[in-house]
Amino acid sequence: MFDRIAPAYDILNHLLSFGRDFSWRCRLADAIVKNEKLRVLDLATGTGDILITLLDRNPNIAEAVGLDISENMLAICRRKIVRRKLADRVSLVRADASTCGLAGESFDVVTMGFGIRNTPDAFKTLTEIRRLLKPGGTALILEFSMPASRILRSFYLSYLRFFVPLLGRLLSGNNHAYRYLDKSIENFHRADDFRRLMQKAGFSDVSATPLTFSVACLYQGTRPDESND
Repeated sequence: MFDRIAPAYDILNHLLSFGRDFSWRCRLADAIVKNEKLRVLDLATGTGDILITLLDRNPNIAEAVGLDISENMLAICRRKIVRRKLADRVSLVRADASTCGLAGESFDVVTMGFGIRNTPDAFKTLTEIRRLLKPGGTALILEFSMPASRILRSFYLSYLRFFVPLLGRLLSGNNHAYRYLDKSIENFHRADDFRRLMQKAGFSDVSATPLTFSVACLYQGTRPDESND
């Protein structure tokens, strides 16, 4: 599905979020510490917008890895990386985010933007993120969520169910993908539930920051350093 919609993916993200996706990515990137050299992994990197934002706003990132299961998405990401002259700091990997096969305890920060709800098992993906992080490392997950306000939620659901599939079909030619987007958002964990799921997966200091009337949420958690216990 993501291979098929790759050419229209970026423009639809910008249009369907009314441009708020730019500020959401910046909020994620700005949550990274600035005072030490870092090795960062971006899971479900897609066309690379989060990866590029991370590098633009964090010159202390010495090495970044972008991982995605869709080759067509990675092809677009690869072109962007070259165009932005970032290839010396970035490597791209095609793999499944929930079982990626990369070495454990090898990243200071693992990010994931709007991808964890697309994995078959969010808890399994969280445990994989924890495995990949060094002790004391940070997980930053950006994901859609449902507004707590009943009125806002009603408007948001109408938007997801009717306008999103229509615009998605017109611009991408793929009706199924943007109907799936609606269903995946509606069926995903609520913010408090996902925060508890991160804790269950072994993260500490877990926080959930609502963004733009709570239609998105930035989750942050730390892999504990058991050697200090």
